[in-house]
Amino acid sequence: MGRKLPQILTEEEFNQVLKVTKQPHHRLAFKLAFLCGLRISEVVKLQPKDIDYNRKLIFIHQAKGGKDRYVPIAPSLKRDLRILPFKCGMRALQTAFKEKVKKAGIDKDLHFHSLRHSSATFYLRKGMDLQQVQVFLGHSNLSTTSIYLHADPADIEKKVSEIWK
Repeated sequence: MGRKLPQILTEEEFNQVLKVTKQPHHRLAFKLAFLCGLRISEVVKLQPKDIDYNRKLIFIHQAKGGKDRYVPIAPSLKRDLRILPFKCGMRALQTAFKEKVKKAGIDKDLHFHSLRHSSATFYLRKGMDLQQVQVFLGHSNLSTTSIYLHADPADIEKKVSEIWK
């Protein structure tokens, strides 16, 4: 049986979710997952001491598989990070995300982890290569990262049209 492709948010849909999210901690959590590719467990564990503003990096301690990694800080996050540490847990973030997706009028079966999937897809489409995305997400195997290589039918149609001009 084949593997089901993860549901993702487009950049526009992500911005819609942010527009309806007023709680600063929720907004920051959603941004960290989408802009930095963080898992929900990595988001809630984040502490002010993990932010290196000089090097523009976030240090992720003991992520999945007990691995540490550094993640670049997206420029739009710098000011938001000052509200750390988080005042909510994983379940609260999962619930908040589901509510905000619905409030934004997005009819997809999305979960908080969908933000991480969306992040990987977003960066691949913006030109980051697969190996860079692998390191960014902290995957041990390239095959894990390769699930984000799913092709958008609209992109394929555009490419076919270009070839047959």
